[in-house]
Amino acid sequence: MVQQLSWKVGGQQGEGIESTGEIFSTALNRLGYYLYGYRHFSSRIKGGHTNNKIRVSTTQVRSVSDDLDILVAFDQETIDVNVHELRVGGVVIADAKFNPSLPETCTTATLYAVPFTEIATELGTSLMKNMVAVGASSAVLHIDTEVFEEVVLEIFGKKGQKVVQKNMEAIKKGADYIREQLGEQLETMKLDPADGKKRMFMIGNDAIALGALAGGARFMPAYPITPASEIMEYLIKKLPQFGGTVIQTEDEIAACTMAIGANYAGVRALTASAGPGLSLMMESIGLAGITEQPVVIIDTQRGGPSTGLPTKQEQSDLMAMIYGTHGEIPKIVMAPSTVEEAFYDTIEAFNLAEEYQCPVIMLTDLQLSLGKQSVEPLDYNRVEIRRGKLQQGELEELEEKQYYKRYRVTEDGVSPRVIPGMKHGIHHVTGVEHDETGKPSESPVNRDDQMNKRLRKTKGIRFNTPIHVHSHEKESDILFVGFNSTRGVIEEAMERLEQDGIKVNHAHIRLIHPFPADELLPYVQGAKKVVVVENNATGQLANILKMNIASHDKIQSVLKYDGNPFLPQEVYVKSKEMFVLNGNV
Repeated sequence: MVQQLSWKVGGQQGEGIESTGEIFSTALNRLGYYLYGYRHFSSRIKGGHTNNKIRVSTTQVRSVSDDLDILVAFDQETIDVNVHELRVGGVVIADAKFNPSLPETCTTATLYAVPFTEIATELGTSLMKNMVAVGASSAVLHIDTEVFEEVVLEIFGKKGQKVVQKNMEAIKKGADYIREQLGEQLETMKLDPADGKKRMFMIGNDAIALGALAGGARFMPAYPITPASEIMEYLIKKLPQFGGTVIQTEDEIAACTMAIGANYAGVRALTASAGPGLSLMMESIGLAGITEQPVVIIDTQRGGPSTGLPTKQEQSDLMAMIYGTHGEIPKIVMAPSTVEEAFYDTIEAFNLAEEYQCPVIMLTDLQLSLGKQSVEPLDYNRVEIRRGKLQQGELEELEEKQYYKRYRVTEDGVSPRVIPGMKHGIHHVTGVEHDETGKPSESPVNRDDQMNKRLRKTKGIRFNTPIHVHSHEKESDILFVGFNSTRGVIEEAMERLEQDGIKVNHAHIRLIHPFPADELLPYVQGAKKVVVVENNATGQLANILKMNIASHDKIQSVLKYDGNPFLPQEVYVKSKEMFVLNGNV
């Protein structure tokens, strides 16, 4: 019996690969296993190779695995593209229809041809071949096919009991076929029992959307774009149930300005996009900065530049999100590393946006946005709504012909905020420099006062967990630093290095800007080597580290920008090489 294994299904987009993975993983999640899934797909609606790799474990996992135990193939391309991942003793379960074969170089894996299409066709339709594949997989893992009944009923129940029965029959026939072929040969694939606890299994985008809902957001203008669209799709279904709405705009410029306008009117609003859309929003983000309007913007990073690799992993928007706007404005940039953090940080993003009256950008990446993870039950008692200096009572009467000092110069840089229509709250709002009442002003003294006031805001920002620290003490041989989805691979590389006798710490940055230099500095000072792990070509996080903390001689980068997420082994090997090459044993 084993504590964890990795399963992958692959084929052409549009032939049920995603639903195969969904049914398989949902059933295992309900048994109480921890799962981590990552889907590789092409930037087209139909056709092109796609696969879904799912790691199943009795303990928590936060990354894709280095190797592969079971590969389910609906075409030969799936075998050719993925067979190199199979471990010694791995298994390929392939549709007999395409006469599958293993490359001559693959001598340690076993191929089992199963008539997915034939069995499904005999039951009524070849479309059920994916259900036959699910059944075959369950037999290899020694899992009873009954665990799939609830999931099948939820998916196909609306189509009638006959459809449900046929799909279950397909699963059972797939399992029976494999059992007859294998006998007791694959006892090594049998999973240890799970703990049976109920957990959610969700992608980061769904957690962000749920966090926005719980955080009081009631309006989302957005333009669809990979990998952000699921946030919009989730809220299209849910927001109307709470008196809110979603509007699909003509472009990202309109989406951002509409979100700013809604916040100006007192409604918590957000928009979400990816790199190309954020480029279009930059001028609007500057408008929110100078008019001091709260707005929450989600950037689901993907491969760039331009259209780049729209369905592939990358973390290359970091510098753009901090410095992309022209001029200088207060701005907060956050970066959750898990699905749970994505939920809680979205709520906090709305609080910070209103407390400091500035744009808050929440960075995720494609792996976090679309990768599916097991999630412990969320604690809704932690939800807190803070609206900062928003004036919600009666305002003091103004002197005749006076305007409200919406942009009053204050010690903490945050001015009192009113919404349109409040009696005695009349003021100007403009994108040009202005005085305390919002009237345009080019006075050098006023410019200094207003500019200094706005920039003072970020000096007072309080964020509960600016860095996630995994360490035993502040001194270490290697300090790993990362952000977003690299947390899981770093944690696994850490464990392997510690087994080699290397003392390792890990600091994962959750508040990117303003940078938490004071919190991170002791760990950098106590490390012999600082290894920054990130999915981009220029070491953007490493450069930000150097700008804020120095220690240039210690900092080295482990980079990957081919569109694929890191594997734990890659981080382990490269960081150990750095350690050894620097004269350490």
